[in-house]
Amino acid sequence: MSEPVVKNERRVEALPVDSLLIQRFGEKVCVLIALIVAALPLAVTALVIYFVLGKPLLFTQNRVGQGMQLFRISKFRTMHDYRDSKGALLPDADRQTPITKFLRRFRLDELPQLIMIWRGDMAIVGPRPLLLETIEQMGWLGGHRCSVRPGLTGWGQVNGGQRLNNTQKLALDIWYVDHRSVSLDLFVLLLTLKTLLVGERINKQRLAIAMSHLAKVHAAHVADLANLD
Repeated sequence: MSEPVVKNERRVEALPVDSLLIQRFGEKVCVLIALIVAALPLAVTALVIYFVLGKPLLFTQNRVGQGMQLFRISKFRTMHDYRDSKGALLPDADRQTPITKFLRRFRLDELPQLIMIWRGDMAIVGPRPLLLETIEQMGWLGGHRCSVRPGLTGWGQVNGGQRLNNTQKLALDIWYVDHRSVSLDLFVLLLTLKTLLVGERINKQRLAIAMSHLAKVHAAHVADLANLD
């Protein structure tokens, strides 16, 4: 599948209601199939977590969804609760084991989020769900980022993931929100498979396009505010 071509930098309007209903129906079908296929990996991962880390099996936390609404997100726990002499948690790398690093590498810890997609809190593709304080630090861009449902995978994850800084992640997320389409989502899914196989790689071309788009969006927002004065 070739990369979707965006002809201009204008923001895409909200999808029609009938398109959203079709998309949601297709999403539910895909999630149902995924849950059936993932039943064995889910069970095996749960057993691994139980024997390596013990209970609880799941890590649960409030995250921000579409429209700035909070929802509970769950994933398999992949870290020990190791703390230093002052009671502060040790760095993530010091609290993982080789086995849990493997689970995180292939995103097996994210499988419980299929339930969040089924109930409508998340989508298959979209910006990753973040903490409220992280979204608030983004200002008005945080609200714009949350105009769509957060996803299990996203444009930022397939174009650099954890190798990106926060500004780069935001730029890729905003670009996705403003250019989302069914073809783009399918392309993200294909890139997700590639990322799982070869690991995270920064795509400099797509990142440059996203950073340029973010600058234009910010400039347009500043101009809009100036016109209100």
